[in-house]
Amino acid sequence: MPFERAAVIGSGAWGTTFACLLGEVGIPTTVWARREEVAREITFGTNERYVPGRRLPEAVTGTTDMAAAVDGAGLVVVAVPSQSARGVLTPLAGGLADGADAVSLMKGVELGTGLRMSQVLGEALALPEQRVAVVSGPNLADEIAAGQPTATVVAARDQELAARVAAACATSTFRPYTNADVLGVELCGAVKNVIALAVGCAVGCGFGDNSKATIITRGLVEITRLGLALGASPETFAGLAGMGDLVATCSSPLSRNQTFGRHLGEGMSVEEAAAASRGVAEGARSARAVLDLATAHGIEMPITAGVVAVVEGAASVDEITDALLSRPRKTEGVHGATLD
Repeated sequence: MPFERAAVIGSGAWGTTFACLLGEVGIPTTVWARREEVAREITFGTNERYVPGRRLPEAVTGTTDMAAAVDGAGLVVVAVPSQSARGVLTPLAGGLADGADAVSLMKGVELGTGLRMSQVLGEALALPEQRVAVVSGPNLADEIAAGQPTATVVAARDQELAARVAAACATSTFRPYTNADVLGVELCGAVKNVIALAVGCAVGCGFGDNSKATIITRGLVEITRLGLALGASPETFAGLAGMGDLVATCSSPLSRNQTFGRHLGEGMSVEEAAAASRGVAEGARSARAVLDLATAHGIEMPITAGVVAVVEGAASVDEITDALLSRPRKTEGVHGATLD
């Protein structure tokens, strides 16, 4: 067994589902929840709000005591909203077991710092980057919880750590691949949420598959352009964490980001869309941080800029659609700051 004990910080759909994967492998796993009723329900084998109809493995228990959750855990998995991560984790700094490793399931860029989630996790928990891994890919929690086959990417600077984490969550229906490109994997995970929100807006406006395909493919250009500028591996963008996750998140009604965008396209306000969407739409929270990061590196990302304008109330969905379609016609491609 790769880890004797694990803790998952966050009791939402993805956190609970990942805890189930660990439990299926036989790793005793404690899930930290904010609310006592959720922690108690997890201990008794269900989490109906976030993983309805699923019986949790006996190895999975819940608690509202974060220090107790991580006590003795060799693996600490973090699955909380990206913009809340630092505040949630800072009390644990220096409090993990000796030699414990950490995994980020979060997909976002921190506002104000431009840091990726693995960097935030490392700072907040006082861990070196060699002890931090990330999991990303086409990981719609509802489908994984239902036992539908899928694959994912475990990225870490230390490939031995990546292999241990992969072994800890591999099941008959969940296949993890390893990757050393932590930067590229995380950028794909963060920016695809923004692009999915744009696709949702198009769906809400009544546009069809041509429009969706256009946003997805040009969105991949934006992700790739930013990633290459920051030093990511080109291969990452064509893989599971890149194109795989982008297609799944943009295409599925199970995607919170796509759903949030669809509500905006249907005419809801940002506040109404947030209330109507199931869970946190990370694309809405991280869009500004992604755009600021791109601007700081001189990278043009028009779809991302459009999402920021809509989310911040600076423009309507119709205005952004018109603006994108009226951009100068140029050669298709990734390289070059003049390409759209």
